[in-house]
Amino acid sequence: MNATGFEPAPDQASDEASDTAAAPGRIVLLTTSHRVAPGLLSWPAWQALHAADHVLCADGAHPQLPYLREAGIQVDEDAPTAEELLGACAGGRTVVVVATGEGEPALTDGLARLAGSGRVQMPELELLPASYDLPGARLLDLVQVMDRIRAECPWSSQQTHKGLAKYGIEEAYELVEAIEEGDRDELREELGDVLLQVVFHARIAQDDPETPFSIDDVAGGIVSKLIHRHPHVFGDETATTPEEVKAHWLRTKAMEKQRDSVTEGVPLGQPGLALAAKLSSRARTAGLEVPLPQGDGIGYELLALAARAETEGVDPEAALRAAARTYRDAIRRVESGS
Repeated sequence: MNATGFEPAPDQASDEASDTAAAPGRIVLLTTSHRVAPGLLSWPAWQALHAADHVLCADGAHPQLPYLREAGIQVDEDAPTAEELLGACAGGRTVVVVATGEGEPALTDGLARLAGSGRVQMPELELLPASYDLPGARLLDLVQVMDRIRAECPWSSQQTHKGLAKYGIEEAYELVEAIEEGDRDELREELGDVLLQVVFHARIAQDDPETPFSIDDVAGGIVSKLIHRHPHVFGDETATTPEEVKAHWLRTKAMEKQRDSVTEGVPLGQPGLALAAKLSSRARTAGLEVPLPQGDGIGYELLALAARAETEGVDPEAALRAAARTYRDAIRRVESGS
């Protein structure tokens, strides 16, 4: 018996007589997600823990330990080597190792080397996930990282909504460009940058002394809105076409907002073509026949073009950007002499 309390595995190549007496046993590596509340383990995990001859954990501060001990599980705070762990399994015993955040790479590498050596009879090895990340679980990591940056970064801790506004606009444009270029890697990165803006603003709002709100309030608000505006999914109404869905959305939105004009809520700070198309769309959807204002100058011509594009189902901003990219390519060809 060594200092850790575990016997090294016998060398079965030199001592075949011990083979029969010492069955190889079983090692269960129990992994958990830090994104799931401690103690919320799967039923197979609890079965393995209760049936084990030894339960080990190298991290005395592991968040699961208080809950395991409360459930009557004796956990030894120990970090045996691969050889010592095999010794602990001798005689058919089962040892459960509660993995730390890194997943015990040193231990698993040691077990792999022993298995490859051919010197010892290996126990049964099982990787048992005790808790799983749900879809969206990595968002919790983002919130935690943002909390720390807001508290410890000299630049981030001083930022305000107004100071960050320009970055939100830039990131939105870069996202649109990635979509139009069809670059999947760039799209994933730009979506992350836009998501950062949302989390950053929510974290700033959390510090407001008068009307604070958090990322949970932001998420809760949009969840409620989506459910309310999709009665054909979450309620009793039906919609079989995109047009019916849009009608549901507009009708529900109108009841929510109780606006005096269809132009309310249209941000005037958006790009001119998008603004013109949005106003045209609002009037057309409301069934209003509003003649376009007549006047001299390119502004009225662009207004008419934007309204015409919207009527034909064309995004004038996207159309102009596509034409501009073609023009850019033509300029580059002239520059290169090709």
